[in-house]
Amino acid sequence: MRLKSFHAPTMGEAMRLVREVLGDDAIIVATREEEGVGVRVTAAVEESIPVPGMPALNDRYHDPLAPDPADQVTDILFRHGLPADLNQRLMDSIADFDAKDAQTLLAAALESVFTFQPLPEGRFPKPLMLVGPPGAGKTLTVAKLCARAALKGRPVGVISTDTVRAGGIDQLAAFTRVLKLRLMTVEDPLALADALDVQRGAEQVLVDSAGRNPYSQADLNDLRDFLVAADIEPVLVLPAGMDPVEASEMARAFRALGARRLLTTRLDMARRLGSMLTAAHEAGLALCDASTSPRAAEGLTPLSPTSLARLMMPGSETSERRAKQTGTHA
Repeated sequence: MRLKSFHAPTMGEAMRLVREVLGDDAIIVATREEEGVGVRVTAAVEESIPVPGMPALNDRYHDPLAPDPADQVTDILFRHGLPADLNQRLMDSIADFDAKDAQTLLAAALESVFTFQPLPEGRFPKPLMLVGPPGAGKTLTVAKLCARAALKGRPVGVISTDTVRAGGIDQLAAFTRVLKLRLMTVEDPLALADALDVQRGAEQVLVDSAGRNPYSQADLNDLRDFLVAADIEPVLVLPAGMDPVEASEMARAFRALGARRLLTTRLDMARRLGSMLTAAHEAGLALCDASTSPRAAEGLTPLSPTSLARLMMPGSETSERRAKQTGTHA
């Protein structure tokens, strides 16, 4: 008996796919349904029955119990809570892709649908301003980027516009003191332009910004004033584990201000990356880096199709680190 999984927006659509692919003799083994994500139906058919589009067992596997990579990818995407339409697009992109393992197949799907642009580790012509909602992890990310530059002996300039939040400057100042970096603080767009001129000799200039409410036009207008004061690239910072719809709405708001990359934090505290993938897809943002630890010295993970597939796989590096911290198995 051979098993195959089908994912669709509705149960009716899933059952139609079962009949089209496996025929009327298929046996439904299991069904799963999640609101807003879709349904997954696992069906079986006797191996003696020829199935169009499915190679004979011996043509593809030596072990009759070996899992099908495509079915494994379906399970992984379902586990991460992707919306049904995005899930289907990823699976359609690898319909004719031949891979012997799920990680390779998942990486191929991610590469076909998403853009990857990790933040530069060397000289970058534009200052980078980290933007996003309050509590997203912008200040810690600036510290991580500073640490990465310092370890490579590269001069980096650090500016903060987060002068309103209590303790906003103090947190970043503590990091820059340890790294022996000069921190400049500015309170208005004109002062930011002057500060950027002072930092012109640095290979990279990093700007921390105050958290902005993406649903407040006043907050967005204030942030826009800073962004137009100089030639700055805003990088959106969002935590993992959000509601995918909420994350997408936030991403589109900051995309309208010029953000082109998405940096995701708190992967050490999230088991599902559906919000990150949905936000990037819906807002047209490139995936750049991910923070998988709360420690500034441990830095960031540049994202590529392969590294992201590895993070999404069961037993990933993030899951293993979480298990070590909690004393449990992931």
